[in-house]
Amino acid sequence: MIFDKIHQFNFPTTIRFGAGAVKELPAYLAKNNLKAPLIVTDPTIAQLPLFKSIVADLSSKNIAVEVFSDIHKNPVKSDVYKGCEAWDATNRDSIIGIGGGAALDVARAIVLRVNHREDLFKYDDLIGGDIYVTNDVPHFITIPTTSGTGSEVGRSAIIADDETHQKKILFSPKLMAQIVFADPELTMDLPPFITAATGMDALTHNMEAYLAKNFHPMCDGIALEGISLIKDSLVQATNHPDLASRSKMLMASMMGAIAFQKGLGVVHSLAHPLSSLLDTHHGLANAVNIPYGMQFNIAGFEDRFKKIAIALDLQEQTGDAVVKYLFDLNTKVNIPHKLSDIGVKNEHIETLADLAFADFAHPNNPKPVSREDFKQLYLSAL
Repeated sequence: MIFDKIHQFNFPTTIRFGAGAVKELPAYLAKNNLKAPLIVTDPTIAQLPLFKSIVADLSSKNIAVEVFSDIHKNPVKSDVYKGCEAWDATNRDSIIGIGGGAALDVARAIVLRVNHREDLFKYDDLIGGDIYVTNDVPHFITIPTTSGTGSEVGRSAIIADDETHQKKILFSPKLMAQIVFADPELTMDLPPFITAATGMDALTHNMEAYLAKNFHPMCDGIALEGISLIKDSLVQATNHPDLASRSKMLMASMMGAIAFQKGLGVVHSLAHPLSSLLDTHHGLANAVNIPYGMQFNIAGFEDRFKKIAIALDLQEQTGDAVVKYLFDLNTKVNIPHKLSDIGVKNEHIETLADLAFADFAHPNNPKPVSREDFKQLYLSAL
């Protein structure tokens, strides 16, 4: 991979990838006669110099920018409604999502809501709501600032109910960005914790997608290459970041997001309740749980774990070696090994098990997961 030039590829979204790619944004907007974008980001990104530089660059070219950043780190329906109110009040013509998974999920959900004004969760893909996504949507552009969810190349948004905390999936091919500006320079100043947590999220996407029971050989190949790129780059990107390691992580996170259209699994179902119930960072929740979830999946799928071990360049090509690698990797990037280290208590376990069993991800796990399995996995990780 050449890091000092910008590449273009399509999958199917047009992706402009490379250092400095974000500088092309004003010209792209002008070319498409877009003069009043709503920029959706999170409160942290909104205060960073990199974000202010993007806004200033647009403003200097007579592009009237409106910023919406009033969102939770684990997005809820009310975030989307407030963002749509900002759209209505300020006469916008396009939406630009800038940030990590939370910002891009809210941006994508606002894209849906602009011309689909029934209750947001009517469009929940898990109840067939995608059939109601029939109207046009605004011009949508994504710019990632983390290497985790890969939401920039996705076509779905995960939004939780404000009251029940249950996560819903809003899905439609219409919700894909028209273009992605994937600029690894925007990730260079991420602090080590965010780099590690989002990087482990990307690794979880790739591993779970590869193991998911659905048939999708192309996703399998993409996932294995994503795993290999993360093996080469996450520790460096976390502890001693350079452009090469940041570029590999940004590419690997997009690959994970493309691969997980095949499905996810037990680890995400363990992680989602931690975010909704305890407001745990999603990447951190995946990072702590992934060794335990992978251990659960080994029996009967040894051939798949052998391929993962090869992608990780492990001497022993076994599932147990993969699990040991995951614990060691967490240590190297300063992620704790136990849920108790991130605020989970014994009294949370029953509720977490209920939420995990109700979660949408584990039906695609290679083997069935019962509520009792979830309880025992939480207890093992506690």
